[in-house]
Amino acid sequence: MKLTVEKVRKNFGERTILQDVDLTIHENEFICILGHSGCGKSTLLNMVAGYIFPDEGEIKINGEKIQGPSRQRGMVFQDHALFPWCTVLENVAFGPEVQGMSKKQARETAREFLGLVGLEAYGAHYPAELSGGMKQRVGIARALASHPDILLMDEPFGALDILTRDMMQRELRRLYEKLHTTILFVTHSISEAVYLADRVVVMKHGVVAEVFEIGIQHPRSFDSPGFADMMARIERLLMEDEKEVIV
Repeated sequence: MKLTVEKVRKNFGERTILQDVDLTIHENEFICILGHSGCGKSTLLNMVAGYIFPDEGEIKINGEKIQGPSRQRGMVFQDHALFPWCTVLENVAFGPEVQGMSKKQARETAREFLGLVGLEAYGAHYPAELSGGMKQRVGIARALASHPDILLMDEPFGALDILTRDMMQRELRRLYEKLHTTILFVTHSISEAVYLADRVVVMKHGVVAEVFEIGIQHPRSFDSPGFADMMARIERLLMEDEKEVIV
């Protein structure tokens, strides 16, 4: 799977959100898109998902232009977007059933992915009975159950408390190393991006300002050699001509 973004431009009214964005993502890469609010990172993710379209340029997977949403691309949102009237098992089985899998097979698939995120015992529960971190784990299991080529994640841990967020970051890296699904992850947290990603794409004012190769061996931590230096390099770039501080 190769994702290419070629000279993409997007306007909303008179405001230019993205301009001449070029980006190539290779199979099995974990890419974080980082930037201040309003820099265009979520707009770019939604175009890769097929929810909105460029005004100019093209986004392609394996040379084929994205025409709309597809099972190739699974999406995980910040608010998890679970169906409150469905059980956890039914939520995760929904995608496979829509794709034509029998209810029995879909539920077997759902149990498999709930097991991967450590929630096999919660299949009969409803979303309202789960913590925020558990809901996001269900959201990840639901996206993965459709066997996407690329997993798109729009600040999925942004609403979580710091301890739960740290746990979810470790859990996501564990899943990635087990499944090797290509991941495109949007965040405004420098530390999160450096911890998770193979490469960090820094966006400013609707353009790709720089792409950083992280190159720090996993498992990583704040104490890993080069971690603090990489954070400082990214922060310097983000703070050029900016007043807002990213933490």
